[in-house]
Amino acid sequence: MPETLLEVRNLCVDFSTFRETRRVLDDVTLAVHRGEMMGVVGETGSGKSILQKAIIARLPKTARISEGQILLDGRDLAKLSEDQLRAVRGKEISLLPAAGREALNPLAPVGLQIANAIRAHDNASKRDAEQRAVDLIRSVAIPDPEARAQTYPHELSSGMAQRVLIAMAIANSPALILADEPTAGLDVTVQLQVLEIFAALIRDHHSATLMVTRDLGIVAHFCQRVAVMRHGTIYEIAPVREFFSHAHHPYSRALLTAARASRGEIMMTDETRRLLSGGREAGSMETRRPARLDMVGDSHFVRIAE
Repeated sequence: MPETLLEVRNLCVDFSTFRETRRVLDDVTLAVHRGEMMGVVGETGSGKSILQKAIIARLPKTARISEGQILLDGRDLAKLSEDQLRAVRGKEISLLPAAGREALNPLAPVGLQIANAIRAHDNASKRDAEQRAVDLIRSVAIPDPEARAQTYPHELSSGMAQRVLIAMAIANSPALILADEPTAGLDVTVQLQVLEIFAALIRDHHSATLMVTRDLGIVAHFCQRVAVMRHGTIYEIAPVREFFSHAHHPYSRALLTAARASRGEIMMTDETRRLLSGGREAGSMETRRPARLDMVGDSHFVRIAE
């Protein structure tokens, strides 16, 4: 039986304005096993990135967790103070964003940025941290790591900048990495290289990954399980092979159709939008929430509509 690292139970997140409160995550339940890579897929606006921000406690000021639990090794992250969360971020949970150069500090060499990430959670000396940063740059297959550690983000290609972010994400050997479209904007060849490096490193560091993506090709090649999100909730969770061969929910099957038509990435055609929305505008929260996740196979769960 796989060991559960992260468990999200019945999570609800509300966004409030002076006019109204709107629920954007509704009864989200999933578990990430230690050492696995789990994909979260769905069309734009389905709530994938908000889920990650809720886990790492980086929600916008207008948002709040109204119900549910986020358990990391049994601790409810939603109940931790900001000081306690700072100790968790970067050490136990790290974030791998999609932004590449934009996610790095333009005023500091990349080696120094990695060293600072290490020293934020470690008593290493400046010299030791800088050497570890060079070693991490080498581990992501960047040539001449000593020289690259002294370069600034604008001097790096998009692919190299993303490799630096991977090095930063694994710097403290976190138990969980939240990857948000980590290869968005990269060409296909570079994307594959970056993902292969990332997958090898998280195996070496025994880290688990919750990867948000719209590319089902990435899920098929790199993830062990997949969760399908729609309207801020989970519609299906399944082992990857079973999902691609026997997806149960009509929405999951429609996503697969859309992805096959666009060679992997979920791209909405007018016909697919009509099928997905059932007459409602895609992405609208004006829909009945499915009642529960029912088991339909080994580690395979599907929402059953009310």
